[in-house]
Amino acid sequence: MTFQEQIQQGIPSVLPKQKPYETDINHAPKRKEILSNEEKKLALRNALRYFEPHHHAELIKEFSEELETYGRIYMYRLRPDYEMRARPIDEYPGKSEQAKAIMLMIQNNLDYAVAQHPHELITYGGNGAVFQNWAQYLLTMQYLSEMTDEQTLTMYSGHPMGLFPSHKEAPRVVVTNGMVIPNYSKPDDWEKMNALGVSQYGQMTAGSYMYIGPQGIVHGTTITVLNGFRKIKRKPKGGLFVTSGLGGMSGAQPKAGNIAGCITVCAEVNPKITHIRHSQGWINEVIANVDELVQRVLLAQANNEIVSIGYLGNVVDVWEKFDQENIHIDLGSDQTSLHNPWAGGYYPADISFEEANEMMANNPDLFKIKVQETLCRHTTAINKHTAKGTYFFDYGNAFLLEASRAGADVMAENHIDFRYPSYVQDIMGPMCFDYGFGPFRWVCASGKPEDLAKTDVIACQVLEEMAKTAPEEIQQQMQDNILWIKGAQENKLVVGSQARILYADAEGRVKIAEAFNQAIAKGEIGTIVLGRDHHDVSGTDSPYRETSNIYDGSRFTADMAIQNVIGDSFRGATWISIHNGGGVGWGEVINGGFGMVLDGSKEASKRLASMLFWDVNNGISRRSWARNEGAIFAIKRAMETQPLLKVTIPNVVAENLLEF
Repeated sequence: MTFQEQIQQGIPSVLPKQKPYETDINHAPKRKEILSNEEKKLALRNALRYFEPHHHAELIKEFSEELETYGRIYMYRLRPDYEMRARPIDEYPGKSEQAKAIMLMIQNNLDYAVAQHPHELITYGGNGAVFQNWAQYLLTMQYLSEMTDEQTLTMYSGHPMGLFPSHKEAPRVVVTNGMVIPNYSKPDDWEKMNALGVSQYGQMTAGSYMYIGPQGIVHGTTITVLNGFRKIKRKPKGGLFVTSGLGGMSGAQPKAGNIAGCITVCAEVNPKITHIRHSQGWINEVIANVDELVQRVLLAQANNEIVSIGYLGNVVDVWEKFDQENIHIDLGSDQTSLHNPWAGGYYPADISFEEANEMMANNPDLFKIKVQETLCRHTTAINKHTAKGTYFFDYGNAFLLEASRAGADVMAENHIDFRYPSYVQDIMGPMCFDYGFGPFRWVCASGKPEDLAKTDVIACQVLEEMAKTAPEEIQQQMQDNILWIKGAQENKLVVGSQARILYADAEGRVKIAEAFNQAIAKGEIGTIVLGRDHHDVSGTDSPYRETSNIYDGSRFTADMAIQNVIGDSFRGATWISIHNGGGVGWGEVINGGFGMVLDGSKEASKRLASMLFWDVNNGISRRSWARNEGAIFAIKRAMETQPLLKVTIPNVVAENLLEF
């Protein structure tokens, strides 16, 4: 069968043979046993409903073994034989160009070079899933190949509920992930519902089909590192940045450190992912001995090198050893998946990777104790370095939150706040999000590198023209972005699809998108898919990350994210998504995203102008109402450019009136 025929057949009527478990693939760890015997039967009933009854007797034993062995039913047998990668859009079967673009993005999320655990349909973060099982993937792709522009596909946590009649201006796909009743958002609730096959952790861009590999976070990480060094008033060259995590998102850190121009040490316990990042050029060197690491870092500091070093081992060893050897760390952070601490997101010290995985599955209570002991050691070592002048920030991965729950010394003197700021509080919030700058991205659906190069030039020209008249308040952001896009080709950021990320405000996004649409209309480039990270100005309500610099008491509300995705849906998005969970944990955040297909039409121009303006200014207005100075400036400027925009501006109370 051809690739197109395999897509169109969906779940095959004749079952394929069982596939061997490929040991050279980076697999998800076994999930802990959490279902009762009756619940296991329910999980099997749920899985078998995808198949005709005459297949049930053959599949039930196999699925039962998967559930016992891996803690989930992945349906490995149904994994396609074709190569999993984003193909040029014209290679996909279908009646809708928009649907073909979505198929392209789904396959990019599951590309072996992009996905963290591709056979388990997990893109990043240890549990950030595109689908729960391979039947869902096959059925979704079949639906998309049949869809017309008068239909909408409804996705319930990876399950394609079906195609429903709609209209051309409606989203082609509406995605929800993990949207459970609020009182059922504890970690064990997710474990149980995911094992039953009824809900999934879509992370942010994993379950919304908009992940573009580590590049997706490189730009934001570069800005964070640059501004971190600006904050401590030193140049990056020769400065030392210590962090951990080389997975799907965290793997961007060493590349960002190179672009910023510092020495980066990034620890990772998983050998496979460490060597993948090294082979992809995202880290320059790999060192597995901590004494050797000390000598290498001393040499790099002495020579003012720009180098990224992956330490194959536990980051706690690095912090403790560098303290003993009195190595000065300028910037410190952590980007392990602590939103998922008990299922592979963070590993205990002094235990091998393999032993930890076995303990995680077979003795989860002891594993939790070991993780919390390690978090306390980790924090103690960080505190010693900050006493010597290190600037440490929480990277929005729930590090401080989980450390506090472990009893670590991370609280401020008021016993309410953490002693270290979130990077959004100190850097990204006031410097970028309040002014509307966030991670805008695009994918060249043609798959042609030359199309991506052309879009880089177009985006740079737009930004340089805008910079001529941009107000002083946003000149730094504009210049950082111009430098970024000029160096994009040289830095070889592409993994998977021909994609680019660029921090831009609403004006920049609209102008860049319109320039792309005009270039498509002229035949200069092919179809473009627009999107953004959920980690943005407006899409995410996350009290310990995206909205951590909201100080009016509303940071635990989720009105902004819900309003964002509803507004995007009727202003022209091609697909929309809303998720419970993300980089900080299940029950800790509500986040939404979108995708938009540009085809060179007048209708696309109308949609992009309407939706992109709303998608950013919704968040700026909320930040303005919280009395954030940069956001007040930005929303007033937006009202000057768009007479139909009228936003309530807060009145600020004099502090002396509150002294009673």
